[in-house]
Amino acid sequence: MLETLNISNYALIDETEIGFHPGLNIITGETGAGKSIILGALSMLLGSKTDSKKNSLTGKKTIVEAEFDISDFPALTSFFDENDLENPSDRKCIVRRETSPSGRTRSFINDSPVALTKLQDLTERLTDIHSQNHNQLLAKPEFQLEVIDTLASNSETLADYEQKYSAFRESLRKLKKTRLRIERARNDEDFLRYQLGQFDKIDLKPDEFEDLESELKTLSGAAELKNSLRIALDSLSEGHENALGLIEKAKEAFDEAAESLDGDEDISDRLEKVAIELNDIVSRLNEIDSDLSADPAYLERIEDRLSAIRTLMKKHSVVTYSELLDAELAIREKIESIENADITLSTLEKDAKRKYAAAKEAATILTARRKEAAISFEDELLKKAIPLGMKNLRCKVKIEPAEISPTGMDKVTFTFAFNKNQELSEVGGKASGGEISRLMLCVKSIVAGKMKLPTVIFDEIDTGVSGEVAAKIGEMMRDISKTIQVIAITHLPQVAAMGDHHFKVFKTDDETSTHTNITELDKNGRIEELAMMLGGGNDKDAAIANAQSLLNKKETTCNG
Repeated sequence: MLETLNISNYALIDETEIGFHPGLNIITGETGAGKSIILGALSMLLGSKTDSKKNSLTGKKTIVEAEFDISDFPALTSFFDENDLENPSDRKCIVRRETSPSGRTRSFINDSPVALTKLQDLTERLTDIHSQNHNQLLAKPEFQLEVIDTLASNSETLADYEQKYSAFRESLRKLKKTRLRIERARNDEDFLRYQLGQFDKIDLKPDEFEDLESELKTLSGAAELKNSLRIALDSLSEGHENALGLIEKAKEAFDEAAESLDGDEDISDRLEKVAIELNDIVSRLNEIDSDLSADPAYLERIEDRLSAIRTLMKKHSVVTYSELLDAELAIREKIESIENADITLSTLEKDAKRKYAAAKEAATILTARRKEAAISFEDELLKKAIPLGMKNLRCKVKIEPAEISPTGMDKVTFTFAFNKNQELSEVGGKASGGEISRLMLCVKSIVAGKMKLPTVIFDEIDTGVSGEVAAKIGEMMRDISKTIQVIAITHLPQVAAMGDHHFKVFKTDDETSTHTNITELDKNGRIEELAMMLGGGNDKDAAIANAQSLLNKKETTCNG
């Protein structure tokens, strides 16, 4: 329920706060007083496009804020959860929209900034504004279907159908995608098999590339070491001229000259010791060399294998070995899909048919419920519309088979005849604006008890009627207000008299400007306003008596 509406710096409104109540809230005022300004501000708050001309002439920021009591609407909890907004513990929801003089707008829910789309999503669940401009909805198939589904209480049934329909659509999407993939694979089958032959020839193993690179590094290091050892061994013992041979030659030469050298006989022993040490070194170097494995042929095989893998990686435009394995797997899967295409497609087709059957069964339940609700709607509409001056009205809701869609397998069409000699036809040029307005009011009245909305706003939808019909419209609005808060902007005293609370919009002037104001009327204020709306002329007392009579009639009707 809309509890308060605050408007600052909007059009001719400087600052005003309106406190609304449960039941039927009436707003009246002379033509041009500013009733449309109130509605415009509320429309802005609910997410409609802002009108820069309505911004304050003073250049101040426009602010429109409303507080809703959502105690009786626990379903809104999901909205706050889904949008990461704090769920108010006091069940009060404050919605605010601000517009700067430059035209920049900001939206808030419970003081948290939100995108305009989120604001609109919430406010669509909180209010329903209906004006003569909305009468065209009556001709729209989506609205007609929504009315029937509302009367049939189809929310759970429709949710079940939507789930099955989504599953069916997903199965179709998967079937189409798979069929296209197989078709493309078949077109490339020869090339795919050629590529697979290359993979089969090289026979890749998991982690092979990394292992080969590591082994190549190790073996390459061993080859370099063996080459160094070979140079050392050649220098010490195996070369044409080596250290051991030269030492032996030096020892022999010294031994021959030893007799002539006095006191240097230990040189021969020392050379012998050097030879022994070098031989020991040579033995150790040979041991190290024999421990090293660096088969040149094996090393070459590793290098060839790595080169073949790198060539394959280049052909498939991949950087890593794991990507190459993925490429091989993808080719194998494509070929496998070609080989198993008939089985795969048959399985997917059966799944789609099964899910279509489930969706169709759920749609059949929807159809039955809609047809039952349509009959009830026809009867109820006539009961409400005939007293509103449409005594010759006939109505038929046609529910015809249609292609499966997100809403079921039905085409719902409202057809009407407003005169005895008319054939039933869709809403169009045969109905006057006033007749369509009254029809819409009847529709709203019928679905009011099942609408998941706190507030309904009627903006002068009673234009073009008077007398007893106007009184019936007022009674209908009052009946709607028993289950939903109703705010009605009207120019008819018969409708205004039915209100539980009455607000008057009026203008005041100061030295420089005109201002729009709104005030809630007490009983005497209501009598005076109704008398003025009745147009008493010079006979003010008679107008006041008539106004009092309307209020008394309302009290009698309500109590009765």
